[in-house]
Amino acid sequence: MRPFFVYGTLKRGQSNYARLLAGRTVSEMRAWLPNAALYTAGPYPFLIEAVDLAPPGATVFGELMTVAVNQYRQTLALLDELEDFVPGRVGNLYERVIRTVQTATASCEAWVYIAGAVVEAAIRRGELWLIDSGEWS
Repeated sequence: MRPFFVYGTLKRGQSNYARLLAGRTVSEMRAWLPNAALYTAGPYPFLIEAVDLAPPGATVFGELMTVAVNQYRQTLALLDELEDFVPGRVGNLYERVIRTVQTATASCEAWVYIAGAVVEAAIRRGELWLIDSGEWS
């Protein structure tokens, strides 16, 4: 089972952590995803990998959450619901993809929710703005 790389409201101390991840994880650590950028238009961020939208050297900072085996299926379903992700559906707000993320000691594959096509189009129209630091707080 893959861990989740979270970078917005699912991080420790953010609004959705207590409701959806607290008490379900066996490991939580600082992590980052190179060659990606964060955009927002309000209460939560979107991660984007498009080369022309992620400035050179851009990195997204977040946390790697390893969910307990007995909580995994339920947590995956809850996170998919939060992120408005349905496998194979056109028009998802986010897409759930596998990416290699870095920690202080290693790299590993993790699930990451990235901006869907409708959000990427909104970014291209200038409706969201870049978070220069790559860190949601």
